[in-house]
Amino acid sequence: MDKLIVSFDRALRVISGVAFASRPSPAARIGQDALTQAERRHSAGLMRVNHVGEICAQALYESQGRFSREESTRKQFEHAAREEEDHLAWTAERLEELGSHPSMLNPLWYGMSYALGVIAAQMGDSHSLGFVVETEKQVESHLASHLQRLPLADQKSRVVVEQMRQDEIDHGAAAQSLGAADMPLPMRQAMRAMSKVMTSVAYYI
Repeated sequence: MDKLIVSFDRALRVISGVAFASRPSPAARIGQDALTQAERRHSAGLMRVNHVGEICAQALYESQGRFSREESTRKQFEHAAREEEDHLAWTAERLEELGSHPSMLNPLWYGMSYALGVIAAQMGDSHSLGFVVETEKQVESHLASHLQRLPLADQKSRVVVEQMRQDEIDHGAAAQSLGAADMPLPMRQAMRAMSKVMTSVAYYI
């Protein structure tokens, strides 16, 4: 019961946007930007997508860690979730600086991701870790594309996205080192399709 209460409390905090960074935001060392209104809206849309990605990451790591069988796997999920919470806090802060808001569908994104994490965990630790490896590959590619799409003048968003990208690479490598199994092609394709839907919707809502 205690674990259930803790999980519920964590879900409420994540969905409501309460996140605490253990590391200072990379954007803290960058001065104020001079963005046009159009650039500001575009940056906000991209950072809202990234914020949703961190909502999903919290849900995935929470559920996968809870149902892991090996202590080493559980500890890796806990470590990755801690760094992902930094990302959650950084993207929320950047959205506020851009005068925008998080996705209004955050409860939906969290719930869907938590369910996916449970399914992955039930397949066994190696497959659950394989899900992480594939997820992080797709997220790293997605963040790299954002570095191409963000306005050049938006250095604050760019440094945040770059640090997130580096962290995602590390999370994938850590999962691989613990014995991740390769994900079947249909599963990888389904994950890409779901990601495309999420990113398309979250940019606007």
